[in-house]
Amino acid sequence: MNGQQQADRNKGNGIVIFGGTGDLAYRKLFPALYNLHVLGELPADYRIIGIGRRSYTQEEYLAIIRDWLQKYSRIKYLEERFCDFARRISYYPMDFTNAGEYSALLGYFTEIGLNGEIIFYYAVAPQYFLPITQNLKARDCRLNRCKVVVEKPFGKDLSSAHELSEQLRESFLPKHIYYIDHYLGKEMILNIMTIRFFNSIFKGVWNREFIDFVQINAFETVGVESRGGYYDESGALRDMMQNHLFQILSIVAMEEPANMESEAIKKAQQRIFEDLKPIVPAEIEQSMILGQYEGYRSEEKVRPDSQTETYAAMRIFIENERWRDVPFYIRTGKKLFSRESEVIIQFKATPKAAERNVLIIKIQPDEGIYLKFNIKKPGLEKEVQTVKMDFCQSCILENRINTPEAYERLLKACMNSDKSLFSQWNQIETCWKFIDQAIDSYRQHSGRVYPYAPGTAGPKEADRLLLRENHSWIAAETWE
Repeated sequence: MNGQQQADRNKGNGIVIFGGTGDLAYRKLFPALYNLHVLGELPADYRIIGIGRRSYTQEEYLAIIRDWLQKYSRIKYLEERFCDFARRISYYPMDFTNAGEYSALLGYFTEIGLNGEIIFYYAVAPQYFLPITQNLKARDCRLNRCKVVVEKPFGKDLSSAHELSEQLRESFLPKHIYYIDHYLGKEMILNIMTIRFFNSIFKGVWNREFIDFVQINAFETVGVESRGGYYDESGALRDMMQNHLFQILSIVAMEEPANMESEAIKKAQQRIFEDLKPIVPAEIEQSMILGQYEGYRSEEKVRPDSQTETYAAMRIFIENERWRDVPFYIRTGKKLFSRESEVIIQFKATPKAAERNVLIIKIQPDEGIYLKFNIKKPGLEKEVQTVKMDFCQSCILENRINTPEAYERLLKACMNSDKSLFSQWNQIETCWKFIDQAIDSYRQHSGRVYPYAPGTAGPKEADRLLLRENHSWIAAETWE
């Protein structure tokens, strides 16, 4: 495709953000789009339309975006850059639950020349996904090169996820539906495959013969903040476990793909999801613990008698030759002692009773890798000591400047029709089956949600998940 053909193809393209006055749009989407603009990654006439219910003028909307970019842009904010970027942006006030307002919206698209490939981005609460999709159907998106990006959670259970999928497929071609999981755009998530498959020292020992257990953490220090209404209907299992953490699990555990193309990677991930051993009621005590931070029921829009979990820990097994009998301990929670996400690999003990080797892949807030191993301590005695080698990728200024934010990577991939960084429907479906069954088993057994104090590691009852194998949680490392 020559330059003129590419320019013609990009003409009239743009992104329409439903929820254009929301936190996701301001904190993540507009900074990502601004950075792509500064880097020259957006076509010259690419349009950005924010849709919201607030009656802002164009000037008021741009002033708000300016303030957020100054706080959250990865690339330094400069007024001249913003003025150039602002020419792409339009604000369109409407009630997107009102079907009668969509005819005017489509007329507005024609008026501004938005008649090419449109990305509809659902930066709204999940209950609005279906009404927006049904109203967009009138435009027959199959004929207009339209794409749709859906934020998690993809439903609240398997049944609602099926309903959402069916509605989307009635309006959009399957290849144009993008289920976004921003964790898949994070640098160190992408790096897990490189660490595994491009280093022979790890590739040969990444199995049950050498690995004792795997631990995956995703901790937050904040509570539900302004999301109480949404969170109280979802909880940690649906909000984090079913999507973010299971995606990480699949990348850590999958077989090496035939190649590094999207289809091969997704097939390898899906095989892991299909091999997850179901959690049954008889094994609940050793398989799953739910908790709720003290004070949660006093949060805005949270029911005073809520049993929604703000903490979840699971002990999971994968029934295949590589991982049989290796436990994967996965935990996530709000109002914990630290904000951090990491993958921890503990290797099996050696016959000499030395400290076990540990590999730690830090995902956020810092990005990098630790390896703990044993050496002889200097001196006359034959004493062994544990040391570590580490590489802090985000500690290097050049890396911080040049590493795109997750949403930059994901938005650009969507524009390029690259689905390798997005969840697939069969993955979502299989993960919901597992989570639904686990929730049912937990409710059948006791359904108890254990309290924990803010600023701690969660409910102490989570320790019992590791007792059967005589394991213990490995504390996270910090860069020195």
